[in-house]
Amino acid sequence: MPQENRKFTTIGQIDATGVRGPHEKELEDISNAKFSIFINVDLKALEAIINNDLGGIIENIGFNEDWTITIEMFPEVNIHMAYSYFGDEFGDGIEAGFRFYFSGRYVTWVPGEDSATFIDIVMDFIKRKLKGEEPFEKNYNSKTDLMQKVLLQRGKPFKFLQEKDQEKLESFLGAKVWKTVNSWRIKKEIFPEIFTEIMWDEENGLDIKFHGEKLAKNLGSYHAEFIGIFVLNHILRYITVHNLEKELPDICYIMFSRYYTKNIGKWDHRTR
Repeated sequence: MPQENRKFTTIGQIDATGVRGPHEKELEDISNAKFSIFINVDLKALEAIINNDLGGIIENIGFNEDWTITIEMFPEVNIHMAYSYFGDEFGDGIEAGFRFYFSGRYVTWVPGEDSATFIDIVMDFIKRKLKGEEPFEKNYNSKTDLMQKVLLQRGKPFKFLQEKDQEKLESFLGAKVWKTVNSWRIKKEIFPEIFTEIMWDEENGLDIKFHGEKLAKNLGSYHAEFIGIFVLNHILRYITVHNLEKELPDICYIMFSRYYTKNIGKWDHRTR
């Protein structure tokens, strides 16, 4: 989308609480914990990481920042991390910081919880790459208790997917989608050369796996699971908005931001 046509929003607007919400504080904490590694960063090295390992770009989005990292979480769900150096103006040791913005048609569908956690993962990713470190957790062939619970919780809505959804779901997710008689397979590149595959069938339910040439080098299994959960959540958003006339499982309605539930879906907001 051309920069002049982009509409930016903040995590506070997405949370739609009317007061300073927990995710605003979370992003502030992320900025305070990570800004120091960017003060004297080699911008060429940073740009190589953003372009080649994260699939993003470094740009300027017009908030008087020094530069901004922009990454597409999903099509029309863009994360902008705007960095500014201002020196120790107040004597508090905070010499620089990030402000976080969001843009895209579907960005207000994604809850602040998912977006803030995704940003934390990206920041950790960049920090490790700048230091030349690989991930610590590499248990890609096992599932945590959290993931096992997520797969059980999110399986039922998949029965509402129909053959006609295949191309639209591909576009919505930025993924490859296959449909067989009684099953679905969804393959998404979450970062360059890192993939998650989601499989569902009526007999075995929901399953997920991760693979790719850069997986073990760039993304730990713990963070991979979180991003896999974000993909599952986005699939449930698609299922929900395309089946509003049906009686869907309750979990479908809690996949959305408070902004969406209040202003678009107009549902009672329920927390996970």
